[in-house]
Amino acid sequence: MLKTRYTLIYVLLMTCIVVASNFLVQFPLNGQLLGINLGDILTWGAFTYPVAFLITDLTNRQFGPKAARKVVFAGFVVGVGLSFYTSVPRIAIASGSAYLAGQLLDISVFNRLRRQAWWRAPLTGSLIGSALDTMMFFSFAFAAFFAFIGPNEPFALEQAPILGIFATQAPRWISWAIGDFSVKVTVGLVMLLPYGALMNVLKPMQPVRAS
Repeated sequence: MLKTRYTLIYVLLMTCIVVASNFLVQFPLNGQLLGINLGDILTWGAFTYPVAFLITDLTNRQFGPKAARKVVFAGFVVGVGLSFYTSVPRIAIASGSAYLAGQLLDISVFNRLRRQAWWRAPLTGSLIGSALDTMMFFSFAFAAFFAFIGPNEPFALEQAPILGIFATQAPRWISWAIGDFSVKVTVGLVMLLPYGALMNVLKPMQPVRAS
């Protein structure tokens, strides 16, 4: 009963994060910082999505990779399904594909490193998973090559300086991807604080074999 209750809580949290991130990724930041147009490098979704890796890692730590995969798949089905109502279909498809690949990679990496220093598994897993997720999502969602998935956002394809500062011109979605991943790295480091605080509370329910 306790495992089921916690698993449902993790599924609910994961669903909320996926839906919120899919909605917020459609909105670039407004304003400037150090002369850089923030709308050229970041969307609001970059600040919420990394929390999904925290949820996955806490589930993995407490109940093991099998339970973590169940939470990921449940979040995928419910979250992506709802995302078709809160965002355009192409965003939902791109998010679902990237989410599934990134989260499952995170689980695999975490499980291999779970016996090492407490911070290594969640940090390494989230960073590697985030890299794959970012590459897949922004390519599927905005690259002209994947236009067969659905109509594109014209603003994403406009040429702009990479990260808003370098002379090299590229579609704006590439700057979004670089900025998004930079934020994910930063938030991933910050997420070590709640993970470290909760790891002594949410202890493994049973020994988990690293594989």
